[in-house]
Amino acid sequence: MSGTIQRNWFDQYMVPCFSPAKFIPVKAKGSRVWDQEGKEYIDFAGGIAVNALGHANDELKDTLISQIEKIWHIGNGYTNEPVLKLAKSLVENTFADKVFFCNSGAEANEAALKIARKYALDKYDSHKNEIISFENSFHGRTLFTVTVGGQPKYSQDFAPLPQQITHLPYNDIAAIKAHISEKTCAVIVEPIIGEGGVIPADPAFLKALRELCDQHQALLIFDEIQTGIGRTGYLYAYEETGVEPDILTTAKGLGGGFPIGAMLVRQHIAEVFQPGSHGTTFGGNPLAAAVANKVIELVHQPEFLAGVKERHHEFLQRMSTLNQRYQIFSELRGKGLLLGAELDKKYQGKAKNLTNIAAEEGLIALIAGPDVLRFAPALNIEQQDIDDGFSRLENALKRFVQE
Repeated sequence: MSGTIQRNWFDQYMVPCFSPAKFIPVKAKGSRVWDQEGKEYIDFAGGIAVNALGHANDELKDTLISQIEKIWHIGNGYTNEPVLKLAKSLVENTFADKVFFCNSGAEANEAALKIARKYALDKYDSHKNEIISFENSFHGRTLFTVTVGGQPKYSQDFAPLPQQITHLPYNDIAAIKAHISEKTCAVIVEPIIGEGGVIPADPAFLKALRELCDQHQALLIFDEIQTGIGRTGYLYAYEETGVEPDILTTAKGLGGGFPIGAMLVRQHIAEVFQPGSHGTTFGGNPLAAAVANKVIELVHQPEFLAGVKERHHEFLQRMSTLNQRYQIFSELRGKGLLLGAELDKKYQGKAKNLTNIAAEEGLIALIAGPDVLRFAPALNIEQQDIDDGFSRLENALKRFVQE
């Protein structure tokens, strides 16, 4: 036991908007985690696609320690060297001309939605304010982003909600063609719906969104909070699709475990945010920026990204083999190391039960809604960890079927 800190303190002292596991992780390295009792787990969740390089990565740790010795925080009345280097790197390696830094995915999406509305107001008029999003999407927990997200269960208790937001079916070209108009200021889309079930976009759907946005002078926003930073085998998922957005949001893996978010944007849109338009106290702080620089340096290498694609095939093959044995999943889907396994009809609604059993067997996994088991492990997860993880998953599946 580490000291006297107990799991029931969560129930006693913390706002109950989470339902954390019964064990408390206290130490982690690579893709292995240990709890207070010394029990070991293989991590196939990656902190929800955050720990892109695993836990306590030595190079990230050295970078952070080095920056800690220099400067931690200075406030947005000044700039700093790590954030300038990071902005340059993101611009040079993407479609974007400018970057705004913040602390989380929700903040990045909030900035993107605000700049889209302001751009439309400045360039057109106040009637061009509709934002189109998609059913089952997830864009964050601020009032604006939770309303734009396509899951009413997350927004319905906080009315009155921001207005002029429309939700259409994902991957449905006819639906958006029928609805988009000169009143639309932006369309926001996840290249792979993450929280809503790990559902990849049809490339033709994304191409149609680009064409329709151009036709109606609307901005196209890609939410790459979960798909960015090598997660799909590309630095950003848009690269594989051949479709460039006007705005892209990124967070999660960008800091490899250190909180950071960013909005990447084209020059003509960036110009509508002038001093006073938008801001953040902690965004772009030197510690986060230094770590993110190292993450990009390590991830954005052809060999590293090829390794993500290789692991994708191995994960799918192993899932498929287990499914032939236990017949639990109706579909396996995803890209790179963002993978979803949809439960067969007779097991639907029980994804959380399965992850609870997996944890008992020493495997940390995720859900994507009540019917989908989700994996988002470290992009550099080692072979032994994959082997041990799937051995533990098989034990969990055996028990799940029996129970």
